Amino acid sequence: MMRISFSACKEVPSLVSFPGGLTMEPFIPWKRKDKVVIVMGATGTGKSRLSIDLATRFPAEIVNSDKMQIHKGLDITTNKVTEEECHGIPHHLLGIADPDVDFTAFDFQHHASLAVDSIVRKGLLPIIAGGSNSYIKALVNDNVEFQSKYECCFLWVDVSMPVLHSFVSERVNKMVKSGLVGEVREFFRQDGDYSRGIRRAIGVPELDRYFRVEKELIDDEETKRFLLEEAIEEIKSNTCKLACCQIRNILRLQEQLGWNLHHLDATEAFLKKGPDSDEAWERLVARPSSMIVGHFLEQQVHEFVVPSHSHHLSSTTTTPPPSSSVMAATSVLGTAVATATH
Repeated sequence: MMRISFSACKEVPSLVSFPGGLTMEPFIPWKRKDKVVIVMGATGTGKSRLSIDLATRFPAEIVNSDKMQIHKGLDITTNKVTEEECHGIPHHLLGIADPDVDFTAFDFQHHASLAVDSIVRKGLLPIIAGGSNSYIKALVNDNVEFQSKYECCFLWVDVSMPVLHSFVSERVNKMVKSGLVGEVREFFRQDGDYSRGIRRAIGVPELDRYFRVEKELIDDEETKRFLLEEAIEEIKSNTCKLACCQIRNILRLQEQLGWNLHHLDATEAFLKKGPDSDEAWERLVARPSSMIVGHFLEQQVHEFVVPSHSHHLSSTTTTPPPSSSVMAATSVLGTAVATATH
């Protein structure tokens, strides 16, 4: 894979004196901000899938922004991407925190900044993906240093709520078949604190009652089955509630902070099955996202406006020549975008 830098050069204004004592801001090179792509969406909408799709089309690495997946353990319960699903794309901040420790928004801000910096130094594109909107806000909106260094492209993967609820229900069933109950059992404690660390993850507190009585009901399979089914239904319900909450948070961030979110409706891909579903995903989500990211990375035109009161120079707009790294990026991006459109 060709490694390139997605940075161009910007110029920083200084004061220049003209005859007659006139002082004005001239044309100056600016240092362009490096680019970061952020994939947002409710739980279950395909954020990880899209981030990996993009990372296979652009030279990129992925930074996890899911506050439960940050922790070690409960890979099934927190729906961490598998090694096979990663397709060789490096993932940062995945399973790095102790299960019993709270990983705050400030912690994420610090560690994500380091991860993004390291990715950019390698000449690659950082893609931040996850459903914890408080993490994204802390990094992008509350971190002045991050704002000064990076320009963000926001992709919002969305699925209509009735369709998403149905999908979430089926996904929980698959997680149970894959071993969710046994995995959570290993984290069960009689004095377990469900207010901190990974034990806040949906699936852990819901199974507490079942684990507390299952040994006492060793000969009562019917009651045990009833309690387990009740816990599983609660997991589904709480996951749907989380999805609704995440959507509300995204809309609030869009309104309050003015983020330009590129909305990608994946509903049709979720309604279809097999190859038809994959085709709809490519047409409605992966390909448009590749186009959006391609155009985002190619932007490099800057305007330099001279005050209109000058008698020596008039207002003009210039385009600084692209650096060699940007020319290389444009070549790679052109190939990626062309591939995405066919």
